[in-house]
Amino acid sequence: MQASYSFRASWVTPAAPSAVAETVLDLEHYPDWWPQVRAVARLGPDTARVLCRSVLPYTLDLVLDAVSREAPRLEVAVSGDLEGWVRWTLAPVEGGTRTDFEQEVAVTGALAAASLVARPLLRWNHHRMMQGCEEGLRARLEAVR
Repeated sequence: MQASYSFRASWVTPAAPSAVAETVLDLEHYPDWWPQVRAVARLGPDTARVLCRSVLPYTLDLVLDAVSREAPRLEVAVSGDLEGWVRWTLAPVEGGTRTDFEQEVAVTGALAAASLVARPLLRWNHHRMMQGCEEGLRARLEAVR
C-alpha cells in the first residue's frame, strides 16, 4: 500500500535571497529555528538524517540527499519514512525573498494505511509544520540582522 502527497507553501521572507539560501542549506541548524525539526545528524557532505514531528504524535525519520545547492533552486531527495523530494525556490521581491516550498512524497506501511481515513488530518499536520518553518525562518533571519 502506498499514498502520495503534494505540498506547496509560499511566503515572503524579509531577507535577501542569499541569506535565505544560506539558512535553508544549513540543515544541521534547523532545530535551532524550526521547532518541528527535532534532530539533524550529518551523514556526509550532502546527506543528513532528520527527525521531524509536528502536532501529531508521530516522528518521521528521514534521510535528505542534496540534489541542488545552488540558488535560486535548492532541492533534496528524501528517503526513509517518506520517499520523494523537497524543493525551495527563492526569488527576490520587494520586501525580501519570495520563498516557495514544494514537496512530492509517497508513504508506505502504517502511514499509507492511515492516509485512507486520516488524509485531511495528515495534511493539517504538515500545514502546521510549515507554519513553524515560516515563522522560525523569519525569526532566525531577523535575529541575524
